[in-house]
Amino acid sequence: MGKILIFGHKNPDTDSITSSLVLANLERKLGNNEAEAGRLGNINKETEYVLNYLGIEPPHLIENVEDGHEVMLVDHANPKESIENLENVKILKIVDHHKLALNTAYPVYYRAEPVGCTQTVLYKMYQENGIEIDKTIATLMLSAIISDTLLFQSPTCTKQDKQIAEQLAKIAEIDCATYGLEMLKAGTKLDGFSIPEILNLDAKEYDLKDVKSMIAQVNTASIEEVMKMKTDLESQMQKIIDEKGLDVFVFLITDIVNSNSQVISLGKRADLVEKSYGITLENNTALLKGIVSRKKQVVPILTENA
Repeated sequence: MGKILIFGHKNPDTDSITSSLVLANLERKLGNNEAEAGRLGNINKETEYVLNYLGIEPPHLIENVEDGHEVMLVDHANPKESIENLENVKILKIVDHHKLALNTAYPVYYRAEPVGCTQTVLYKMYQENGIEIDKTIATLMLSAIISDTLLFQSPTCTKQDKQIAEQLAKIAEIDCATYGLEMLKAGTKLDGFSIPEILNLDAKEYDLKDVKSMIAQVNTASIEEVMKMKTDLESQMQKIIDEKGLDVFVFLITDIVNSNSQVISLGKRADLVEKSYGITLENNTALLKGIVSRKKQVVPILTENA
């Protein structure tokens, strides 16, 4: 059967990449020597910063997985965010912090908690199994928590995330504020990315009731700099709408300094953003004050108003 592949979602973020590495390490510590970390897409700038800081290689890129192969999923439980033939592989384990959107015809180990990051759950699994967390693993865990919670400023951040991050920072010998800000800033660098790549850095498809949507997000320290590309972004967004038959494409440009997001909304249901937030789009865009979390502040609100 070969290696048991462990991977996160498509368009992987820091939590997705580091969680695959951390769970693979845990599995091997528990005697499962066949566990191997993988990824379903390219490494973003933020994750690259983390891996370079530690001097470690990213998980290998998974091009395809044969039917019947054994896998473990981290940071996702949604077929739309995973490999194309997910229903034909054997899922052994899922560790996540999102809602469940997956059905299996067999029992599966499923561990998900309403916290800000998958690594918060993995930290507990290490503790429960009596497995020591070394400096490298602690740094991977801490980096993901900082990333997913925007340095603890996101509404998705819980008391558990903060408490565990404090413990990890001690092990990693890292000052969260200094390291975290540098890491987040590294992730805002868009130079070298094409317009299609920018829109796919962190993009996910959702069925908002009967509204077929894609919601993409990038972090930035300057909304104005990203908005200089608005015409080209809109052109590519419309192309994706046409190709995928979307009802709406929502693109969030999130200011990590001021905790706001500029939104660009296109499609025949672009008005869903107006209805959901009580704002008026001007030239397809508006500022959403205090909105930074797609999972907690965007998807549920759009779904409720769809």
